[in-house]
Amino acid sequence: MTYSDSEESYNSYDDDDYGEDYFSCVDDEGDECSDGMDEDESCQSDGDVGGDVVSDDDEDMPQAAERNDKGYVFETEADVRKRQDEVTASVSDLLSIPWGLAAIFLRHCRWDPERLENEWFSDERRIREAVGLTADQGDAATAVNDRPLTCAICFDVHAPGEMISAGCAHYYCRECWGGYIHAAVGDGARCLVLQCPDPSCGAPVTRELVREVLAAGEDDDRARYETFVVRSYVEEGTSKYVRWCPGLGCTLAVRAEPGSALYEVACECRHVFCFRCGEEAHRPASCETAREWMAKNSSDGENANWVLANTKHCPKCRRAIEKNQGCNHMTCHAPCRHEFCWICLGPWSEHGGSYYQCNRYVAHRPENAKEEKRREHAKASLDRYMFYYERWMTHGSSMKKARQDLDRLEGGALRGFAEANGVSQAELGCLEEAFALIVESRRVLSWTYPFVYGVLHGPGARQEENRAVPAHPERGRTSASRGSGTN
Repeated sequence: MTYSDSEESYNSYDDDDYGEDYFSCVDDEGDECSDGMDEDESCQSDGDVGGDVVSDDDEDMPQAAERNDKGYVFETEADVRKRQDEVTASVSDLLSIPWGLAAIFLRHCRWDPERLENEWFSDERRIREAVGLTADQGDAATAVNDRPLTCAICFDVHAPGEMISAGCAHYYCRECWGGYIHAAVGDGARCLVLQCPDPSCGAPVTRELVREVLAAGEDDDRARYETFVVRSYVEEGTSKYVRWCPGLGCTLAVRAEPGSALYEVACECRHVFCFRCGEEAHRPASCETAREWMAKNSSDGENANWVLANTKHCPKCRRAIEKNQGCNHMTCHAPCRHEFCWICLGPWSEHGGSYYQCNRYVAHRPENAKEEKRREHAKASLDRYMFYYERWMTHGSSMKKARQDLDRLEGGALRGFAEANGVSQAELGCLEEAFALIVESRRVLSWTYPFVYGVLHGPGARQEENRAVPAHPERGRTSASRGSGTN
């Protein structure tokens, strides 16, 4: 779904319907009044977390984590790994399968043990085949050779016990396994779906095999692999109560408390984000509004609007031309070379004597009316968008500056200021609170502009405007040729 003035696309909102009560708090210029944003019009409805209602019978809530009055708790990677290992061990005991295979099956079922149990007991063969296990393979997660074999990768002969397989009949030496896993781990999270190196075999590579191969060295690879495993538990899991903090370099997970109406999360790393969509906090705008606004900012839609508003088309070849200097005698680029008048778009050969009509009023020029209407619409649309975009950017920049000032205060500047003025640091503690309020206020102010832009220019307001927009406008500012008048 794009967020464009040229399409009837802004027709989906997470917010409540906005009627005349809301418009009464917006002035003629589109600025927001201070009492126009209610808590109920925030980016989530009460009780929603991750798009679903949080129930009170949450079995995933941590017992050791310290709860707070904000509706969420923080967990480290070690906390998440402990919970993951507990779930894996319980499934391993229940199904009587190795621990590594239990993890493979759980990941296939998005770490939902109840779903795995249902699928296992309803059709065990189908779920085994889904993860690459064959009927004759059994439950062995790893196996070592009991006789001398030749490695199919390096072609060296190895004594019994020096080669290992993923529970299948394809054995490889530990050195080749190490190189294979090293390349997979360097390729990213795809290492979690690693299979036997033999192209004809789909046996999954379990965590036992990875740990055994990387036990003697490659600590970086092993740590990276374990990180992918633990992050998979949150990112691919079905739990609607937990997500990783998206802050740069942050390794904390945020878990919502049952029954909490969670809107925004202020992580310990100081990153503030929306728990529902994981993006930067964007209240009062909804997640859909924020998503479409960011897509609009990064798309080529406004380039097309710029081309429509600031260029005219050659009457012969329809190339977009921008007039940046010179007189009104225009010559299109090769190979067209058509000469025309910039004002009336008529052939320049007719501009002489009594044929020169540019400075004479002629009512209802049918050949130019559609072009002018389209250009006027594009310019109005671009001006309207830039009005909100510039203010969104300005408040966002001010928020970042206030954040930097707050960081300097907390980093020691406050202590130096207190010493320089002969007061205690405790007396100036209100400065930190004041800067924190400024940061939050700037954030909310910046997102009121996308919020109002979406409300004031929704589908109803666009229907009439879109009639003047061509079905396939020229894309990108670079499509406009720069031309100058020539005598």
